[in-house]
Amino acid sequence: MAVPSGPAEVVARLRDAAGEGVLRFDRFMELALYSPGGFYDSDVPALGPAGAFYTAAHVTPLFGAALARRLEQEQRRLGIDRPFRVVELGPGDGTLAFDVAHALPAGGPAWEWTFVERSPRLRAGLKARIAAEGAGTPVTFGFSDALGERGTFVGAVVANEFLDALPFRRVVRRGAEWRELGVRWAGSRFEWAEEPGPSRVPGEPLPDAEDGTRYELLERSEGSLREVADHLAEGVALFLDYGASTGELVRGHPSGTLAALRAHQAVDPLDAPGTADLSAFVDFTRVRAAAVRAGLVERSFRRQSEALAEWGFGDLLEAAAGRAPSAEATVKLRLAAKNVLFGFDTFQVLELASGRSATS
Repeated sequence: MAVPSGPAEVVARLRDAAGEGVLRFDRFMELALYSPGGFYDSDVPALGPAGAFYTAAHVTPLFGAALARRLEQEQRRLGIDRPFRVVELGPGDGTLAFDVAHALPAGGPAWEWTFVERSPRLRAGLKARIAAEGAGTPVTFGFSDALGERGTFVGAVVANEFLDALPFRRVVRRGAEWRELGVRWAGSRFEWAEEPGPSRVPGEPLPDAEDGTRYELLERSEGSLREVADHLAEGVALFLDYGASTGELVRGHPSGTLAALRAHQAVDPLDAPGTADLSAFVDFTRVRAAAVRAGLVERSFRRQSEALAEWGFGDLLEAAAGRAPSAEATVKLRLAAKNVLFGFDTFQVLELASGRSATS
């Protein structure tokens, strides 16, 4: 079967970056996803039914409504008398943010929602959506280039399926050592290539593993925790993502968890770079340890379904079912809710607070 070659400018950029040698995978991923003409800069939508993948927010607006309850709880706990600020990392098409906005009470406090989105194309889509849907909600939407662009703040950080998509390194176990797993140009396509082991691994040491084990090292996800610690003066940071512990990853996924999705189908990560999304499971052992090193305090770490239950997802479902216009609509609503609760079973929710706001 013929394999699409990928956007010519992306392939050329990757070939130039690799040269005659080996390109580290995080750099390959960075260029394939985020450079001009790459996956997040293409005409094909990244998220939703017509895109490469969808998130829980695309399954049912009850997901956003439950998150709205959690954010309201934090706003009340802090008791601030100015607009409550939420910074969302990697908002994608904005579905989650607008579902939250529509669920917040119109007569309550004002909210300020800041999108941190690096893709110009996704930013343009968010701006159009703000114009179409922002009116009538208690939320004022805006943009920042980075979480800390406006300095420290009191409020919340929301990151739904953000950590898994940050460019990451890959390593492979050979004997008693780990080796860097990169990419090189092989004349007509890209292929995997090995180099000597990682020269520097911040934070926790790499785990022991069986020979041949592949492992994704999400350095940038760990670095994002430092940025949160530096800028969230008081409030909560909510990281919702799929992942597992270090031990579960190296034992349960000896081939690694790198995934490439194109139109909801798994494809070869090195075929047609720029046309598929790339991601990997989050190693929550390392992320949680990085949070502690950064000075953050862990409020809770649990399955996403457990967090949703505490945030009132069940009550929201029953209320929505009571408003459903038909039996068919009720069935669809309950099926969507079941999908979110059980179809996202590898998803976890990590709640973090700055040291000053750790106590409830």
